Formats: sequence, structure tokens, C-alpha cells
Amino acid sequence: MSYLMRRALHGILLLGGVSVLCFILSDLAPGSFFDEMRLNPQISPSTVAGLRSQYGLDRPLPLRYARWVKSVIRGEWGYSFAYNSPVRSLLLVRARNTLLLTTVATVMAWLISVPLGVWLGDRAGKWEDRACLAGTSLLLSIPELVLVFALLYLAIRTHWLPVGGMTSVGFEALALRAKTLDLVTHLTIPATVLVLASLPILVRHVRASIIEVLRAPFIQAARAHGIGRARILLRYALPAAANPLISLFGLSIAGLLSGSLLVEVVAGWPGLGPLLLESSMSKDLYVVVGAVMLSTLFMILGNLLADFLLFVVDPRVRAE
Repeated sequence: MSYLMRRALHGILLLGGVSVLCFILSDLAPGSFFDEMRLNPQISPSTVAGLRSQYGLDRPLPLRYARWVKSVIRGEWGYSFAYNSPVRSLLLVRARNTLLLTTVATVMAWLISVPLGVWLGDRAGKWEDRACLAGTSLLLSIPELVLVFALLYLAIRTHWLPVGGMTSVGFEALALRAKTLDLVTHLTIPATVLVLASLPILVRHVRASIIEVLRAPFIQAARAHGIGRARILLRYALPAAANPLISLFGLSIAGLLSGSLLVEVVAGWPGLGPLLLESSMSKDLYVVVGAVMLSTLFMILGNLLADFLLFVVDPRVRAE
């Protein structure tokens, strides 16, 4: 378990480094939330100075950081300038929505990429393999913005799917089955964009890992003993190729998280992305820091999950 403890310690140190970097960059950025108030003749300079003092913006950077750390320990994560409320209450709902979108996209992407990559690895060099590689190359060349705009345009023209938001009007009055269906229809566009954006990389990695394993001597020996192709692929090749794929799993979560923030803004999904954009434009410091920290925490938890799976699957990791 020392391996997992070391990885968890690395994650904690990474969180601390990200928080320090956020405060340094915010201090170097020009302007602040209260600059627009100075331009309002109805607000006196003493009022603006009092607000800056209330939120600790008149103090040196180390003291502001120490005050924020104390707020994190209390569970507040700082106070929002715009909403005059703890950042935690603003982040929890948005983080839940982002986590829902990312989880659905991750599960869908891996459920598609693993069987497709195994099938392509077994048929490497054939026309099916070349056609799928051409399709993944095409998807790799299309930016996520183009994908989301294309799906939004299709939804608007056909009225097959709702555009924007997470639920429809009158959602609370619907039955459980209708609520689930409504949520799924709103989730379809952003989740599909994330799946299409991550699918080419995942499929290519699974395919490459399977091809490498199929060339191993023990696979040739299994074929010589007359073991069927399906059993060789699922019973021997896929477990042997699992290590790099498990490591890729953690990286895919990080990629989906970073991509989901942009997709949420364009698709109108009420997650961390729109909140981060809004708070960045208004220079709401502690909301920006909280959103970045929460995204980093999700990434670290994804990597820790991949490390745990490696620890369970690979005896070499346990031996180390």
C-alpha cells in the first residue's frame, strides 16, 4: 500500500502547487473585481477600500493565501465577490453536473474503444482496419468546437434534441422515468462531443497494445495449441495489454475534464466551465481558484483510480 500512499501524497503536493500558482498568476494579472466600482460615481472610494479590506485584497499575497487556506480548512473555499457567499455552495452543484457529464462520456468512450480497438488489432492491415483508422484520423483533425457547433446546428434544425441547459421547464413535476429521459436528452450533445473527441486516441492505443501482444511468443504458442481466436483475444491478449490501457485511463479522464469545460460553455451545460468563464471575466478570484482546484482534484482522483487498478492487476507494482 506504500505505492498508493506515495501516489496520494504526490496528488496532495500537486494540489498545493496548483493553488500557489493560481494565486501568483491572479496577483500578476491586471485589474480586480472592484475596479469597475471605482468608475461608478455613486460608489465612494472609501466604500471600495472597505470592500477590498473586507475580502483581504489589500494584504500581501502570502497573507491572502494563508487566509484562503484557513477558509479551505473550514470548508468555505473563500468567499465570492459577486455573490457574497462561500465558494463551496457555488461549486458543489456545478461540480456535480461536470462530474456527471465526464463520467458518462468516459464510460461511453471506453465501452466503444476497447472492443473496437481489440477488433481492429486482430484485423490489422485489412480494409476494415484501414477504414477505421481513416475515420479516427478525420475525427482527430476536427476541433471540438466544430463538433459541438455541428451537433447544435443539427439539433436546432431537426428539433430532435433540446439545446442548452440540463433540464426542461417543469422538470420537477415530471415522473421519475420522464425526468431520466429528459436528463438523457439534454446530456446527449455534450457527451457525444466528448466521446467523439476522445475516441480516436483511445481506439488507436488499444489497437496498438493488442497488436504488440498478439506478436508475443505465448500468443503464438496458444494458437499452435488450437485455442480459438475469441478466447485468445479476450482471455490472453486483452489482460496482457491492460497495463498501458489502465495508465491511459487516468490521462483520458484529465483530457475529458479539460475538454468538458469548453464544451459546457458552448453547449450551455451548467457545469464548472460556464462558472469558470464568468468568474474569470469578472475577476472573482476565489471562485476561479476553487473551480481550478476542483478540476485538478477530479484529475488526481482519476489518476489515483488508475494507480489502484494497476496495483490490483499488476503483481510487479505490488512487489515494488
